[in-house]
Amino acid sequence: MIQADGGFALLLAQAKNEREAAAIGNQHGGRVGFFLTVDDFDAAYRRLAECAVVFEEKPRTEDYGKVVVFRDLYGNRWDLIEPKTTQ
Repeated sequence: MIQADGGFALLLAQAKNEREAAAIGNQHGGRVGFFLTVDDFDAAYRRLAECAVVFEEKPRTEDYGKVVVFRDLYGNRWDLIEPKTTQ
């Protein structure tokens, strides 16, 4: 959901039984399962680092843009991505 102030909200379902709880952090078989696309990678990276987010690597530049893998509080793997602009 995109908010009026330009931010966003993300709602993740809560586990409702032991089987679902056991899968938390591994829903995607160890692969990155979530992607956070931003316009200003460096600012987003700094903000996440200030909040003690666990990064699995150093930021890198790929053909498609800047990217870094991080984990959320529940062990889910995310890509923080600033796509390369095409002109």
